[in-house]
Amino acid sequence: MKKLVQNKYIIVTLALVAGGILGWLIKPSNNGIIESSEHQHDHSTEEIWTCSMHPQIRQSEPGDCPICGMDLIPATSRRSADANPMVHEMTPEAVAMANIHTSRVTGISSEGQIFLSGKVKADEQRLASVTAKFPGRIDQLFVNFTGQVVQPGERLATIYSPELLNAQKELLEAVKLKKSYPELYEAAREKMRLWKLTEKQIDDIETTGKVRSQLDVLADRGGVVIQRNIATGDYVSTGSVLFNIVDLSRVWIMMDAYESDLQFIKRGDAVSFTATGIPGKTFTARVDYIDPVINPNTRAVSVRAEMANPNMELKPEMFVNASIRSSVGAGKQSLSVPRTALLWSGKRSVVYVKVPDTEYPSYEMREITIGPRMGDRWVVEAGLEAGEEIVTNGVFAIDAAAQLSGNYSMLMRPEKKTMETSQAFRRQITTVAEAYFEVKNALAGDDAKAARSGSQKVKNALSKVDMSLLQGQAHHHWMDVKKQLSAAAAMIENTENIGVQREHFEKLSEQILEMTESFGLEKDKAYKQFCPMAFDDKGAYWLSESDEILNPYFGDEMLRCGEVTETYRKGQPVYKKGGPEQTAAVGGHQH
Repeated sequence: MKKLVQNKYIIVTLALVAGGILGWLIKPSNNGIIESSEHQHDHSTEEIWTCSMHPQIRQSEPGDCPICGMDLIPATSRRSADANPMVHEMTPEAVAMANIHTSRVTGISSEGQIFLSGKVKADEQRLASVTAKFPGRIDQLFVNFTGQVVQPGERLATIYSPELLNAQKELLEAVKLKKSYPELYEAAREKMRLWKLTEKQIDDIETTGKVRSQLDVLADRGGVVIQRNIATGDYVSTGSVLFNIVDLSRVWIMMDAYESDLQFIKRGDAVSFTATGIPGKTFTARVDYIDPVINPNTRAVSVRAEMANPNMELKPEMFVNASIRSSVGAGKQSLSVPRTALLWSGKRSVVYVKVPDTEYPSYEMREITIGPRMGDRWVVEAGLEAGEEIVTNGVFAIDAAAQLSGNYSMLMRPEKKTMETSQAFRRQITTVAEAYFEVKNALAGDDAKAARSGSQKVKNALSKVDMSLLQGQAHHHWMDVKKQLSAAAAMIENTENIGVQREHFEKLSEQILEMTESFGLEKDKAYKQFCPMAFDDKGAYWLSESDEILNPYFGDEMLRCGEVTETYRKGQPVYKKGGPEQTAAVGGHQH
């Protein structure tokens, strides 16, 4: 029995040893396990979950949408933390399916067409009111409805007036004393004239010697009766308005022009327009008046053209679509983009710019400032450069795909760092930047004396900046930036050691960059540049007026060391750092 137990232990031991050897032979390598584990870990950390109804929601794990409660789904694409959230990358297949087309930004002459809408209006200079010149009772009406056309001298109504009877009797008595008292005779006739009786009516009374109990009211001018204020049997007093008449042989074309259009409109410009009620016919006229006051409700200005209307085709209150061929600024070139390239959101609109030299098609969302419309194109005031390639077809498809993939889009824009300031203030701080460029170029040329001189100019330019042009947060922020700019400029000015100057120049550059990003410059372009080797490889930034690298931290020692990290364009805001994920997380919690 004891021997049997010993044999059993031996068998178990041999089995364990054999199993261990077999397991060692067939086990996968540790490297493979580690790589697989790491791969799975990376995949889980990169996986982004979003809501199909609220794509701004971005979470690192599955769950419910905090807005609508729907199950989150995996995002269609992922991007690395350092990727530009303003740029959306697509596959060539997606580009083809979305039918995306691009074109180059080109210039157009400032001479072009501006499209306006408006109405036909009666010429206010051709309006007239027929009033009662004496009190009485309306016995008969010859104009019974509005819209009736009357001719000059045509009878409008018959009026009975006791005062008129007395005036006629006075005239007949004066006729008898005409030779003895001619002045009395002329006074009696003049009284009748003031009551708008014609010479023929007065002569008839004088010739017949009969007093008339009724007298006709005649039209002073021809036109269309647009208002009738009396009926048969009404009693009227002196000055009562009986009829309003307008002559429609000439009419006004009143159009609404926005503030941005005014620079392209002047008196004498040709106007072509069509009326909704007269299809197939185009009328021409010229601008003869521009209202000097802007309507505070519509922010538009009335532009008027006068038009002959002999056949009465154009009727007041007809809608018209007009185009004005502008001649202001003829010969000047401006950048323009097709209407189809814009994601419309007001004066500042969004376009997608194709990023050059990328492995896959990539498109950068960019906010631009647009001016007036010229035909089927819009003038670009800021934000684009000639030759850049923009999306002209399929822009909505790109924007929707960018939103679903977690990039910024028209409906989910990044928070701006650049504050709204006046152009006058931006001009003043641009002068500060120009003085700063002198310091930068002096240090790049190893000229400590010129750097001191440039620093003095920075201080002088700072002293001339009018802080009253800013209010609220912008004012407080500028005060802080100005204080640090002045301190850094003073430190450079007070030392002749170029190495020490470069240390203070880093502080000066930090604040110049903060000024540029917070307020903007009135300069077409400025460049943020970086040298990774400055200050024992810690790296340092500076602002440059050109994309050429002239390193102010090393001078001739390493003049070309550096790179452009960002381009600041006139009129284009700078956005705060961070992608939509951070913004969405906060927004979802608030909701």
